[in-house]
Amino acid sequence: MRNILLILLFISSIFADNDFLNPDDAFKAKVEKKSSGVEFSLVLDKTIYVYDEFLKVSITKPKNIDITKELTIKKPVEYDGFIVHFDGLNIVVPEELIKSKVGNVDYEVKFEYQGCSKKGLCYAPMSETFTSSIKSDAATSVVKDDKKVESTEINETDTITETLKSGSILLVLATFFGFGLLLALTPCIFPMIPILSSIIVQHSNQDGGKMSASKGFMLSLIYVLSMSIAYTVAGVLAGLFGANIQAMLQNSFVIIGFSAVFVALAFSMFGYYELSLPASWQTALNRTSDQEGKKHTGIAGIAIMGFLSALIVGPCVAPPLAGALVYIGQTGDAVLGGLALFVMSLGMGVPLLAIGVGAGKYMPKPGGWMMVVSKVFGVVMLAVAIWMLDRIVPTVVTIVLFVTLLMGSAFYLIKNGNKFGKIAAALLMISAMVFLKMSVDDASSKKLPFKYVHTVQELNLIVAHAKKPIMIDFWATWCVSCIEFDKITFKDKAVLEELSKYTLLKVDVTDNTEAHKELMKKFNLFGPPAMIFFKDGKEEKNKRMIGFKEPKEFLEIIKK
Repeated sequence: MRNILLILLFISSIFADNDFLNPDDAFKAKVEKKSSGVEFSLVLDKTIYVYDEFLKVSITKPKNIDITKELTIKKPVEYDGFIVHFDGLNIVVPEELIKSKVGNVDYEVKFEYQGCSKKGLCYAPMSETFTSSIKSDAATSVVKDDKKVESTEINETDTITETLKSGSILLVLATFFGFGLLLALTPCIFPMIPILSSIIVQHSNQDGGKMSASKGFMLSLIYVLSMSIAYTVAGVLAGLFGANIQAMLQNSFVIIGFSAVFVALAFSMFGYYELSLPASWQTALNRTSDQEGKKHTGIAGIAIMGFLSALIVGPCVAPPLAGALVYIGQTGDAVLGGLALFVMSLGMGVPLLAIGVGAGKYMPKPGGWMMVVSKVFGVVMLAVAIWMLDRIVPTVVTIVLFVTLLMGSAFYLIKNGNKFGKIAAALLMISAMVFLKMSVDDASSKKLPFKYVHTVQELNLIVAHAKKPIMIDFWATWCVSCIEFDKITFKDKAVLEELSKYTLLKVDVTDNTEAHKELMKKFNLFGPPAMIFFKDGKEEKNKRMIGFKEPKEFLEIIKK
């Protein structure tokens, strides 16, 4: 008896209507040509309704004409504060009406609708299209809008994806190397400059101040190659499996751990202790030598630092990276996509290679300056640690830590520095005061009225009922370019004025939860920053933005 009861419970759970219907079961639509004209029939499940205000019938070819109000449509009813249709619809567009609008030519009629379930889920806007040809009176196939290629302008990411699909390998690699050079000018690469510089200084100290241009280049090359491998591996995995590897590494424990590493490096540079590998490891690593028999040390450490820097210090999604990830995800071609990401990373690393060569070539002779430079870079390492912690701690904590670091450095120079050191101390104290004032001003400045969205269902409901165009900002605390948007673009007066016309939504993907992954998957995104625009329930794909945009470029795109 118990087994029978379990079977009955299992069967009832299968047929229980707790799950939402898929669109094909919820909305059974058909368009066909009849003697009376073009007939659209829509059968709705008993739990489904469609909004009367989103019901639209248009002639879309040879010109766009809204004919909704000229048709006979059954009377809607009121439900939960909205005017809706239940059960279904049957709409006939008379042939005479079409001819009176466009004449005796080929035409296309489009039926648009959007509905929800009584259980609380709103479906994306849908449409059916009928195309008639004078040469053939036979009814043509019905095309779903979401599968139809639109003639509208595509966004930057889509353009790059198409380049990967259609271009030759050499052209693709050359293009992505150029993208890398451009990305090298963004803040994504800036935190890596002091890290690499400190590595070069440390190696110079270990070798008694001896550093050649060739050795500086080799140290930088190891760092850049490791960084490129990290971007490539993370990118290919993200493209194939839809996982944002960088987002996974931005949790609090990883960031605190990596910040602690920078603090340890700082105190090492202050001379409190010397960080080194175990003797047995050093012996193994020191077997490689140059033509003069001089040993290269710390290669593994540089490689590890380069690899982790790419994933943790500089997470950044720009159109080239997003385009490559979309291409890998759509085609499964990890080879070409991976090569594109690798050469793009090399392009990003060109400034770092230049720093390595310059530091090696122009490094002064050994002397007391080496201890001064080491301490300067120790302070820089502490600043990088604070900058990383800013992603997970309150802003006031970051401000206090930065001001403390600047003031502490100033007092040290006043006590121990020469005349030049005291001038530097004064500048540091002024910088601390300016930083504090800017932080206070920023905290009190006007901010955009974003509403936070946490699930796909919540987003669908807002999109369905929005009276104004919508902008969705995919954002994270660890995203450098996201902070750029907040500090630069979203402070611009012209941008603020233009965005006042929009309903502003923000999706904070800092924690990379399952709900966040679902939201990003809905728009085929691999990470922030990304700006998605909707109007009348439909995404304006030509306005989609991936990566940071200056105010001028942002306005040019948003006004398309």
